[in-house]
Amino acid sequence: MSTPETSGFVRLRVELVLQVDDPEAVTRAAQRRISEDVDMQAEERAQAESAVTEDTAEALAYLVDPFDLVSEVPGVELQQASWSSEQVDYDPDSPDWDLDDDDVDGDEEEERVG
Repeated sequence: MSTPETSGFVRLRVELVLQVDDPEAVTRAAQRRISEDVDMQAEERAQAESAVTEDTAEALAYLVDPFDLVSEVPGVELQQASWSSEQVDYDPDSPDWDLDDDDVDGDEEEERVG
């Protein structure tokens, strides 16, 4: 019995919509993370602090780290990650927010919270 050759790489797509009840807490947490980053250069730190102060979505981007999502999963190593955040108008009853439309090949598993 032979096994088909497959790539050892998997692209995991995750889309989250978060409700921010306390933007100041998010901003403070992002500022704290930036201030604790010993590898960040002064110019980069100033830009990051300005960005997270002006935009809650930017603050969330500093707090959500894809590595944290998979760091404790046995047998995997994160090779590449990218993520972004933006303010959105969210209507859970709108068909525009039906995440099932993104299931292209049926191999994706979805878990909804809420």
